[in-house]
Amino acid sequence: MKSRICDLLGIQYPIFQGGMAWVSTAELAAAVSNAGGFGIIAAGGAPADYVREQIHKAKTLTNKPFGVNVMLLSPYVEEIMKVVCEEGLAAITTGAGNPAKYIPALKEAGVKIFPVVPSVALAKKMEKDGADGVIAEGTESGGHIGELTTMALTPQVVDAVSIPVLAAGGIADSRGVAAAFALGAEGVQIGTRFICSTECTVHENYKKAVENAKDRDAVVSGRGIGHPVRSLKNKLTKGFEKLEAEHCTVEQFEEYGAGGLRIAAVEGDVVNGSVMAGQIAGMVSNIKPCAEIIADLVGGLPAVLGHISEKLEG
Repeated sequence: MKSRICDLLGIQYPIFQGGMAWVSTAELAAAVSNAGGFGIIAAGGAPADYVREQIHKAKTLTNKPFGVNVMLLSPYVEEIMKVVCEEGLAAITTGAGNPAKYIPALKEAGVKIFPVVPSVALAKKMEKDGADGVIAEGTESGGHIGELTTMALTPQVVDAVSIPVLAAGGIADSRGVAAAFALGAEGVQIGTRFICSTECTVHENYKKAVENAKDRDAVVSGRGIGHPVRSLKNKLTKGFEKLEAEHCTVEQFEEYGAGGLRIAAVEGDVVNGSVMAGQIAGMVSNIKPCAEIIADLVGGLPAVLGHISEKLEG
């Protein structure tokens, strides 16, 4: 599974762990990095001091490269970017915006940057602005999403840019990894599968909700008002559905869901909280250590590729 991404970051496998707010803590990031992937701490809407504390904790748990996911809509984004540069991280990923204004400082600090992109246009802009790679995230993903599927978006982004592309959305096993590489990606980003890992510190009720999910349980709320979010259906998503049917405003929609992710991830209320997860939640049937998850992702590739070869030759 060697690719340019491995060389850029000094990692064994080009497997990024998604930066999920209230889910991707130092413990999870360190475990993924120790297993040969690239662990990522989610800054979310937390202040810079929290991010620095998480970075310091991760450094006590691993000597491997890891990074931070920076939500560009965070009110603390300026301070967080300073922390990232000061702490000398290998790389960051970004979401919810355009990180172009921060790229010069990140490069000066030796921090690689991999923006999450939902479109070809943004991918091309990121390459022009100096990004080291991009993450083409399909609408199958959990959390805030775009319109295009991973299958449609990834090859178009690969054809449009010369920097490395990671595919994200709908990937939970070695079949998904092989498919991503077949589409031209040089790595993958996986979020939902790592929720159900031993080292993930999210509430056990959240893990169980993902583990018990069926194929149609990950639904989208807010697409009609331009703020689509994918999570497991529950009382909260039904409320969102009702609000959209009543043609609510963006403000009403956001007020109704305020704090929902924390309610589910930290307090364990998976009925009234927001259980963000991707469409592959229906494929997750157990909780195991990150090392085993990555071993499965990598170890299953020869069989997958062999099966493809047999089909093509037969």
